[in-house]
Amino acid sequence: MEWIYLIAAGLLEMLGVTMMNQFHKDKRLRWIFLLIIGFAASFFLLSLAMEKLPMGTAYAVWTGIGTVGGALIGILFYGEPKDGKRIFFIALILGSAVGLKLIS
Repeated sequence: MEWIYLIAAGLLEMLGVTMMNQFHKDKRLRWIFLLIIGFAASFFLLSLAMEKLPMGTAYAVWTGIGTVGGALIGILFYGEPKDGKRIFFIALILGSAVGLKLIS
């Protein structure tokens, strides 16, 4: 169950980061509200996951999901560069997070 909490926490971190970008583009209060909800729920689920998982593993996977997800959302929805080097390094981050899961 802790891995489900951790993956959900990473996805909610992606929501928070996306809402931060939305607020930067469009200064509406709803983006701040969703940003706060996303990050608060993410931290809560991360804390639940860390009850069973080692702190280093949980934090690395959580930030990896957020980093990869944020980069992919930027590429897919906000016109950020999608060159081969960028995709390669995003894949390295993802592979590292999966590797930590496999050895934990």
